[in-house]
Amino acid sequence: MIEKTRFLPQTDPPLSPRQTLPTMYDLPSEDPEEPGFPDEFHCYQSPLLRHTFEPVNVDLDEVFVGIDLNLYYDWQHSNWYKRPDWFAVLGVSRLYEGENLRLSYVMWQEQASPFVIVELLSPSTADEDLGRTVSQTGRPPTKWYVYEQILRVPYYVVFSGTTNEILGFRLVAGVYEQAELIGGCLPIPQLGLSLGLWQGIYEKIDRTWLRWFTLEGELILTPQEEAEQQAAESQQQMTESEQRVAQAQQRADESEQRAAESEQRAQRLAAKLRELNIDPDELD
Repeated sequence: MIEKTRFLPQTDPPLSPRQTLPTMYDLPSEDPEEPGFPDEFHCYQSPLLRHTFEPVNVDLDEVFVGIDLNLYYDWQHSNWYKRPDWFAVLGVSRLYEGENLRLSYVMWQEQASPFVIVELLSPSTADEDLGRTVSQTGRPPTKWYVYEQILRVPYYVVFSGTTNEILGFRLVAGVYEQAELIGGCLPIPQLGLSLGLWQGIYEKIDRTWLRWFTLEGELILTPQEEAEQQAAESQQQMTESEQRVAQAQQRADESEQRAAESEQRAQRLAAKLRELNIDPDELD
């Protein structure tokens, strides 16, 4: 007896985890109070701001720059903090008490508020970064409220690495007003700097970056960019020097060649005179 072949119903191939599991845009922190960890863009953009922050007429040893550092602002609620993506404080030692790297920035010890804060916009923090959320009773105040009303930070900047949009706010009469960009940059006269967008390559990544400029619009270079520029200038100077040496040698060769040709003409003339029984040595 021949057994009949059994046909199983066909099913679609199983989906891969890449297709079914949450993506990097979906995954939160394990801490429900934490909106998420910084993405890779944050890891590049904030150090770029640090490496190019060179306010004029300010001793850089008296400037502190914090990146993703807890900023504690209320001694009555000592566990309340905000964590700006980037901030700068003027008039405090670069090192805590001139000796140590900071574990955090504590207002009741430092006694100096940030002069400028930059937040890098992300979907999980956009509403709070832009002041759209409202403080809740019994809960820590919103980021916008802390920066505006408690710390009274003179300049607050929000930058979206997705849309490449920059928004700058100045503290005017105790409240933030959106500042006008000049040539695409936010001027900060007290620092002698402006903050704007730059399209270029940083850390081998070509994209739009938030960069510090002078008030005149000159790009402030990173230490690596300065080294590369100096190397390029040295190479150009060396090349120009080599070109000058080559040109001088060429002129010397041409002069020597002209002298040789003159000598040859003189010898031919002397030979012609001798054919005419004229001694060229007796001619004046």
